[in-house]
Amino acid sequence: MSTNIKIAWRNLWRNKRRTLITVASIFFGVLLSAYMTSMQEGSYEKMVDMVVKYYSGYMQVHHENYWESKSINDTFEDTPQLRQSILDHPEVDFVIPRLESFALASSEELTKGVLVMGIEPESENRLTSLKGNVNQGSYLQANDQGLLVGEGLAKYLHLGVNDTLVMISQGYHGISAAGKYPIRGIIKHASPQLNKMIVYMTLPNSQSFFSTGNRLTSLVVNITDTDLLNRSLKQLRADLKAPYSIMSWQEMSPEMVQQIESDRAGGIIMKAVLYIVIGFGILGTIMMMIAERRREFGVMIAIGMQRIKLGAILFYETLFIGTIGALSGLLVSIPILMIQAQNPIPLTGQAAQVMDDYGFEPYMFFSLTPSVFWHQALTVFIITMVIAIYPIISANRMKLINALHA
Repeated sequence: MSTNIKIAWRNLWRNKRRTLITVASIFFGVLLSAYMTSMQEGSYEKMVDMVVKYYSGYMQVHHENYWESKSINDTFEDTPQLRQSILDHPEVDFVIPRLESFALASSEELTKGVLVMGIEPESENRLTSLKGNVNQGSYLQANDQGLLVGEGLAKYLHLGVNDTLVMISQGYHGISAAGKYPIRGIIKHASPQLNKMIVYMTLPNSQSFFSTGNRLTSLVVNITDTDLLNRSLKQLRADLKAPYSIMSWQEMSPEMVQQIESDRAGGIIMKAVLYIVIGFGILGTIMMMIAERRREFGVMIAIGMQRIKLGAILFYETLFIGTIGALSGLLVSIPILMIQAQNPIPLTGQAAQVMDDYGFEPYMFFSLTPSVFWHQALTVFIITMVIAIYPIISANRMKLINALHA
């Protein structure tokens, strides 16, 4: 076997041009498939990041009935013991309290339904970087009696900084909720939908407005490593008993998950087409190599080489070519995609406008997830190994007289 391997390796470099052409077809196959997959997965990661970072967090603790009812009545008491029991899990980074409900906001003759979110300004900014989205006025301070409103909402109600917003709603167990609040700042929220309806208040201010006392609708749980999400979720569910319920971002945003899965299925079809093209490209170069060497193979068989041994040598040649092509594609794609991940491709014109309308930054993002690289290299390598069967079959079926006269 070692002799066959040595002969195969020497054969590769007897015709360097032919070998390099074959290696190049595999190299570009790995590079193109890794690039396309990285771009696809990068867009998914950005979508998830938008959902997690700007609203839901990775997990949320609710009252067990809240997610179905979305009622201010299905809240729970905020206690240090509850927060500490969550923070005791090593994967948990921090916990953010929120009180959310709906209200009718008005300014002079205009009214609009809004989502009122009571927050701890500094804690909320740790997750959502909300402070950086304030484009007019200032961010909320602790115990602030003012509001932050979305840019779209402010535009609809013709409001600016220091104007007054009137809100009417129903508080805890049917108590009337009404108040007038000054606008401290106007934010451009990443979500176009929330940008048109979001109102932020400090948590004590919102609890006073809705008359909930020390109650919350949710505790947002952020973790240190997203790969530990499922394990953390399982452990927290085991520890948090009724009346508490904990949900992951996938459960809170099933539409996003379905969108990603459907788009990923389309991506699989595109990659399958790419792999077919790559496979036929590699097969073509291998067939060319066999055709060029038919006389050589005929002479080797004529002087006594067994066909099975010749097939083994050709298999090792294809194995070496596949390994060199896959590894070189892998090694080149890593630095290229690292550069692309640090420098996303900016979109312009209508494409940028569409991305902006959906709340995404107008860029093409790239992922550096390890599977992006080794999946493609492994897939192309397997395709090459399947194609390696062809030289073996060709050697065994070769007619000696025809080969010698080639």
